[in-house]
Formats: sequence, C-alpha cells, structure tokens
Amino acid sequence: MTNVALVAIACGMIISFGAIGACLGIALMGSKYLEASARQPELMEPLQTKMFLLAGLIDAAFLIGVGIAMMFAFANPFVG
Repeated sequence: MTNVALVAIACGMIISFGAIGACLGIALMGSKYLEASARQPELMEPLQTKMFLLAGLIDAAFLIGVGIAMMFAFANPFVG
C-alpha cells in the first residue's frame, strides 16, 4: 500500500473512533443526567447547564479530530 492509502485509512479511523467515543460519552452523560434529575428534581436546571456544557466539549474534541483528519486528507505532508 502507498502512503496515500495509509493516510486515507488513518483518517477514516480517526473520524470513526472519534464519533464512536463522542456518541458513547454523550449517551452515558445523558443517562446519568436523567437518573440524577429523577432522584433530585430540584437540581435539574443546574445539572442541565453542566450537561450541555460538557456535551459541547465532547463534540469539540470530536470536531478537532475531524479537522486533523481533514488536514491529513487534503494537505498531506507525507506525499512527496
């Protein structure tokens, strides 16, 4: 395989593993938020604010991975 093919496989793996991790992280956080709000409804609003902040940070980490993968896909430093 050539370097270009290996970079394409690596880009796909970066994006796919990042998407899987982000989806699992947000799903776990959402389920724990629902459990916590069911146990203590008076803390629902402060927990919701923190949950959305963390969801944004999790998505930001995934999008940084997508940006790095796109950098390698379009401005590949390994192609001579």
